[in-house]
Amino acid sequence: KTPDNKTIIIPNGGLSTGSMVNYSTEPRRRVDWTVGIGYGDDADKAKEVLLAMLNADERILKDPEPFVAMSELADSSVNFTVRAWVESANYWGVFFDLNERVYKEFGNHGLNIPFPQMDVHLHKD
Repeated sequence: KTPDNKTIIIPNGGLSTGSMVNYSTEPRRRVDWTVGIGYGDDADKAKEVLLAMLNADERILKDPEPFVAMSELADSSVNFTVRAWVESANYWGVFFDLNERVYKEFGNHGLNIPFPQMDVHLHKD
């Protein structure tokens, strides 16, 4: 069993060179997101908004409690790892709904969701 409650089955025979992950054997699963904000955005506000969304969704279990932490200073964004436990039957609904809510709520709070950018400098020879 993995830390996020997936059961990994290693079969014998012809399939023994790989493994199978069974997502349905456990009653609860952890939903994981990586959410980025722009450099210069208010990181404390982003964390506050994310936690408020998680705590407001009745499908998200209170124990273990939802987790939000700044996890990466990436090339184009400041990334947060977001984790929440749900009943397995609610996994996809929570995953998709929270993606949409993050998009809307970040916009409502002036938080930008950046996209990869590249600066190109041209030099005359």
